Amino acid sequence: VQLQASGGGLVQAEGSLRLSCAASGRIFSIGAMNWYRQAPGKQRELVAAITSGGNTNYVDAVKGRFTISRDNAKNTVSLQMNSLKPEDTAVYYCNAKIRPISWSSEHDYWGQGTLVTVSS
Repeated sequence: VQLQASGGGLVQAEGSLRLSCAASGRIFSIGAMNWYRQAPGKQRELVAAITSGGNTNYVDAVKGRFTISRDNAKNTVSLQMNSLKPEDTAVYYCNAKIRPISWSSEHDYWGQGTLVTVSS
């Protein structure tokens, strides 16, 4: 099982980017899917989360600007980021609670991280 993230890049302030993350492998089920970010010199923080049923949660700093969504049929999660600010600059990581086939419980899986740079 692995997660593959894509979509980072350089954007000017007030611009938009869309991050995507696809889970692949022998997957029985996927629970919560999340996006984290880690800015230089800071701890990794949870940015947005979505349950298997579609309930979402956001850190206050991105509410109203970011939207997390998932496609359960394709095992993907996306993060639409609008009105980007320089303080959104970070490496973004996707994370998912995945139960592989033949396993009895969910485990944490992480994507490789994708860099988002917002210039002022």
